[in-house]
Amino acid sequence: MQRWLGRYGEIIYALFRFVAGALFACHGAQKLFGVLGGQKVPGVSLPLVGGIIEFAGGLMIAVGLLTAWAAFISCGEMAVAYFMVHAHGGFWPIVNKGELAVLYCFCFLYIAARGGGPYSVDAKLLRGR
Repeated sequence: MQRWLGRYGEIIYALFRFVAGALFACHGAQKLFGVLGGQKVPGVSLPLVGGIIEFAGGLMIAVGLLTAWAAFISCGEMAVAYFMVHAHGGFWPIVNKGELAVLYCFCFLYIAARGGGPYSVDAKLLRGR
C-alpha cells in the first residue's frame, strides 16, 4: 500500500487537514450562527468561546493558516470539552458520547505536531520570504 499511496502522502495529508478543519468549523457555525441544524448560543458563555475556537480554528486548519497554533488550541478545546461535558457519563468515550471530541483532540494534536504541510497557506507564506 505504501508503494501506491505513499507518493500521495502530502496530498492525502492536505485533504485530511482540510476535511477535519472544515467539519470542525461547521460545529462552530452551529453555535455562532444557528445554522446546519444547530442553535445559536445566547450570551457570553463557554459554549460561545468554544464556537469561536471551532469556527475560526477550523477554517484556519482547513486552509493551513497558522496551522500548528490553531490545531493546538483546538486540541485543547476538545480535551476540555471531553472532560467537562462527556467524562462524567462513564469511562469509555463510546458510552459517554465523547468519541468525536476524543477523535478531534488527537487529530488536531497530530496536525499541531506536523504543521500545515506543503499544501497550505503557511507553506505559501514561507516560500514568499
